[in-house]
Amino acid sequence: MKTNEVLQKNVQDAIALEPLLEAAEIGVTVKDGIVTLTGTVDNYVKKLEAENAAKKVTGVKAVVEKIEIDYNHSIRTDEDIAAEALEALKWSVSVPDDKLKIIVSQGWVYLQGVVEWNYQKHSAKKAVETIPGVKGVINSIQIKSADFDKIEKQAIESAIHRNSSLYDKAIEVAVTGSVVTLTGTVSAYFQKEEAERIAWNSPGVWTVNNLLAVHQLLPQSVS
Repeated sequence: MKTNEVLQKNVQDAIALEPLLEAAEIGVTVKDGIVTLTGTVDNYVKKLEAENAAKKVTGVKAVVEKIEIDYNHSIRTDEDIAAEALEALKWSVSVPDDKLKIIVSQGWVYLQGVVEWNYQKHSAKKAVETIPGVKGVINSIQIKSADFDKIEKQAIESAIHRNSSLYDKAIEVAVTGSVVTLTGTVSAYFQKEEAERIAWNSPGVWTVNNLLAVHQLLPQSVS
């Protein structure tokens, strides 16, 4: 099990390797596997990159993100952001923009509506998060697949075990109607997110309850 100090150094090193980030911009504190990120960046993408870098470090159980965005006093109104967001969704081939609604308030973009697949929800967020002036994106888009066939539990389990980062993890899959629940243990936060991504790829899934615990396993001793 990594100490707080070792995990802090690992996260700092991971952030320093990200091309958009300067290590001095981001502060990292760690307590019992929970990483808190602080500091100031000049756009939302950098904020996301710091968070994603921390999640990929083995031993990280959760990330608390307190990074602020300073746009260097550039003035962008909510109307500017909303207009550009609508245009971004219109030109994204993965997004059914006629089914979505955008609300912008004080730089925060709120996405609402219903789509059939999780990749469409994810693509909508990706389309708007790089817009200058955006301080954050709240993605409340719902998934309601038109495919009402029974969800194949075994297909989800097989896909998880085929994944190179998850094949040896103790992950249980339960299916109730259109809801998939994941339980068990993984050793890194990114593995928890990867298992959820795989579950979302199954036709008919409307909700994924990701109850996977992140627990760094101790290496087995060699006798």
